[in-house]
Amino acid sequence: MELLRKLEILADAAKYDVACTSSGVERKAKGGQLGAASPSGCCHSFTPDGRCVTLLKVLYTNCCVYDCAYCVNRKSNDVLRAAFSPRELADLTIEFYRRNYIEGLFISSGVIVSPDRTMELMSEAMRILRIEYGFRGYIHAKAVPGASPELVEQMGFLADRMSVNMELPSEESLKALCPQKDRASILAPMRQIKEGVAEDKESKAIATRNPVTSVRARAKKAQRAFVPAGQSTQMIIGATPESDLHILSLSSSLYRNFNLKRVFFSAYLPVSQDARLPQGGAVQLDREHRLYQADWLMRFYSFAADEIVSEKHPFLDIDLDPKAYWAINHLETFPVEVNTAPYELLLRVPGIGVRGAKLIVRARKSQGLDEQKLRKLGIAFKRARYFITCGGKYQGKGTDFTTEALRAVLKGPIDGGKHGRRSARVHPNQLTLF
Repeated sequence: MELLRKLEILADAAKYDVACTSSGVERKAKGGQLGAASPSGCCHSFTPDGRCVTLLKVLYTNCCVYDCAYCVNRKSNDVLRAAFSPRELADLTIEFYRRNYIEGLFISSGVIVSPDRTMELMSEAMRILRIEYGFRGYIHAKAVPGASPELVEQMGFLADRMSVNMELPSEESLKALCPQKDRASILAPMRQIKEGVAEDKESKAIATRNPVTSVRARAKKAQRAFVPAGQSTQMIIGATPESDLHILSLSSSLYRNFNLKRVFFSAYLPVSQDARLPQGGAVQLDREHRLYQADWLMRFYSFAADEIVSEKHPFLDIDLDPKAYWAINHLETFPVEVNTAPYELLLRVPGIGVRGAKLIVRARKSQGLDEQKLRKLGIAFKRARYFITCGGKYQGKGTDFTTEALRAVLKGPIDGGKHGRRSARVHPNQLTLF
């Protein structure tokens, strides 16, 4: 099979993997080597489901010995199969990078022969890039659950970021839809990556204090850092009946116990026929959107999962963003005085973000704040006004301060943006690199 035909098949097969990130590490250019990496990344391409990426995003192969019910590449599906060789994938990445088509590589794979064999092939492609070509660009690699710790460690010293897919939110769902996978084999490499990152950071700290000792210690493993951009994971939402409370509680646990950088949510898409899967089309993308908003609240706004959703209401409100939903159900906390409220309380006001709360705290040291000054600071005053006072004056005049009235003025459809599957312009494929 021609190389470009392989690329077409394997790039299209990779579009369902959403855990594709292009930031988190900074590495400058170096004489005699190729490429660099930026901590902020640069987004200029869109996948068919609307996600913006800068990476060559491909599977090493779509051949797979597993038969996961929801996967388009499952063993029992009649699809055209292809596989790169390590040299082909490395050469392709370098040629695309030299032409400025991409800024890095995202590599995942079906399981060919066994997890160990798959990891060996992926690692060999990455070794060619890093060692033979001196490639210093960004590489995000998916570890295969069930692979040996030695292969996970080997890949960790070649990749910038690694991820291990949780696949589904519970052990019961895994048994039902992925009978060849289990929770233990997924958590083992995640734990190893966490410990490897911690050990690498510790060795760097020792290097600062005692350079001679640390050089000997690090030389035993590798001169490269171990997964310097950390790890992430992905889970499919809606293929199984778990509630948003269950999903967010699991996400919170993963952040706490494995130091994950991101948990990605992927709304179930009916790409494979199976009696075990939900009937009647894809899960609403709005649910995925609300889960990302709730995840953001947990990561940056100090919300706990059981504050956002509860046993009584285990699913997120589709009509309201999670922060507004929390606010209208905790009206005893509001309104807050923006000129005196602590930073932590300002973060809980709908319309005030992390940056806005910091600007408010800084600005009020030298002046009293009112509507005009809040707008100049970039506060979303149209939303925030129902929950604040300025100099003791309530800003939400004309609307009853009740849960029902505030819900009526705050609810609205989710803005789908201008690209991808949320808009009217759904791309049939990933954008071409040619």
